[in-house]
Amino acid sequence: MITLLAASFEWHQLLQPQFYIDNGGLWLMLFIVFAETGLFAGFFLPGDSLLFVSGIFSNKLAAYLYDTGNPFLNLLMIIALVSVAGIAGNMVGFWFGKKVGPTMYHWKDNLLFKKHYLEQAHAFYEKHGGGAIVFARFIPIVRTFAPIVGGIVEMERHKFMYYNIIGSIAWSASMLAGGHYLDKIANEQFHFDLKKHLEVIVLGIVLVTTAPVIFKLIFSKRKSEPS
Repeated sequence: MITLLAASFEWHQLLQPQFYIDNGGLWLMLFIVFAETGLFAGFFLPGDSLLFVSGIFSNKLAAYLYDTGNPFLNLLMIIALVSVAGIAGNMVGFWFGKKVGPTMYHWKDNLLFKKHYLEQAHAFYEKHGGGAIVFARFIPIVRTFAPIVGGIVEMERHKFMYYNIIGSIAWSASMLAGGHYLDKIANEQFHFDLKKHLEVIVLGIVLVTTAPVIFKLIFSKRKSEPS
């Protein structure tokens, strides 16, 4: 099985949520959530799209632990597990920021670290304060570095945990429930199987989640140009 997977593996598959669900199931999906929110090297991993697609396959993923036989209860179980993974990931990021974070501003860019990502997250935190920990959950790359920045600026631990828990639950519930119920409505009302069109779904999510960042970059560039 491992030999077969290695033979058919292509690097671009790491950006495809379906790859993790098919080859690692629930446990790999939870690790990806933990890594993307807690390990700075996980910024390239799929986040929003992985959760949305996981919502579509919530019954399949629940079976890895315990299939309740009820789609709604299966969904709640997945939401709870993902929320815990996200909370734990941010806690690791926060701890890392307190211990190592300040020195990261002197690191050189490499394959797994880009200094401007850290600076972008810091600017986001300066603008939104503690709420950045919640908002960052919905913004790719920023959500990876936001808890690290929280540790760097020495945010109070209880305050960080408050925003951490709220952000993780809101992110997990909205993305997973969105995928689950969109798939249900598409099947029941329009006889349209989203599982056969995951590429379009993922592309749509990527466009929606990156649009604010792209808009800000374009707007900032135009604003800085001399009239």
